[in-house]
Amino acid sequence: MHLEPRVARIVKTANALDRRDPSMSMASRRFESAVTARRMGRVVMARGPEPASQTDQLIEVDRGRILVRVYRPAGSGPFPIHLFLHGGGWCVGTLDERDPRCRAISDGARCVVVSVDYRMAPENTYPTAPEDCYRALEWAVENAGDLGGDPGRISVSGESAGANLAAVLCLMARDRSGPSIAYQWLDVPATDLTMSQPSIRSTPSGYLLDYEDMVRYRDHYLTTEAQQTEAYASPLHAEDLGGLPPAWILTCGADPLRDDGRAYAAALREAGVEVTERHLAGHVHPSFAFTRLIPSAASYEREAIAALAAAHRR
Repeated sequence: MHLEPRVARIVKTANALDRRDPSMSMASRRFESAVTARRMGRVVMARGPEPASQTDQLIEVDRGRILVRVYRPAGSGPFPIHLFLHGGGWCVGTLDERDPRCRAISDGARCVVVSVDYRMAPENTYPTAPEDCYRALEWAVENAGDLGGDPGRISVSGESAGANLAAVLCLMARDRSGPSIAYQWLDVPATDLTMSQPSIRSTPSGYLLDYEDMVRYRDHYLTTEAQQTEAYASPLHAEDLGGLPPAWILTCGADPLRDDGRAYAAALREAGVEVTERHLAGHVHPSFAFTRLIPSAASYEREAIAALAAAHRR
């Protein structure tokens, strides 16, 4: 598969440095991922401007508490509220890992960003993660005044598994007559957990997301095969996609999840939902976020943030 030269160099280096033990427990992999994120986050991602304020808060969820990180831009507000959901296969990932991106979104789209540290598998299996995200959405609306936010202008975004959760959150809010979400931004989303889309198997290993890892993450997240086709696990399998907010969907050329995103975009359009698709042909699954190293990634992020700002104005 063709890769942009800078992407190809990153992939080659990452594969040469990969020393992960396939038998490593998910808890150990999560710890290793967090350490790597702290070391590498600012190397591959542009830092982003300092927000006017950045605070961590604990919120109550079913049988526990979760952390949310709130970024507020300078100015008097009230600002739109944007919920951000990190990726990591529902099993790994941290708020720190996507701190630079949340800063860029808050500043560029002039919005309050609420980044959600939802509970992860295998300790917390489906549907814990989507329920945590839904509670975070409710919390953001309930506390909009204190956050400097406008509860009438809400958007969501996520990456990979986080994009899966963002899509699911839109379904949950519609089905439960919950907070009205005006826009969904889905980067390289996982939408079909049956893993039956063609690119899942046709994309070779070695492009920073391998089939074996995807199966492992999914099987830690779900507890039964039947859950693979539930709408709140696999939004592509929802019986009705009507009435959902306009969607912005990114796919990448050398990504096993490429066809998940394409299929979901097509299904949304068929249901009458406005969809904007973007495709980075020479990229792998995570490289769209390497904004400090890859000009096309930085250009994509600017365009996506501008589209988010325009959606908030509408």
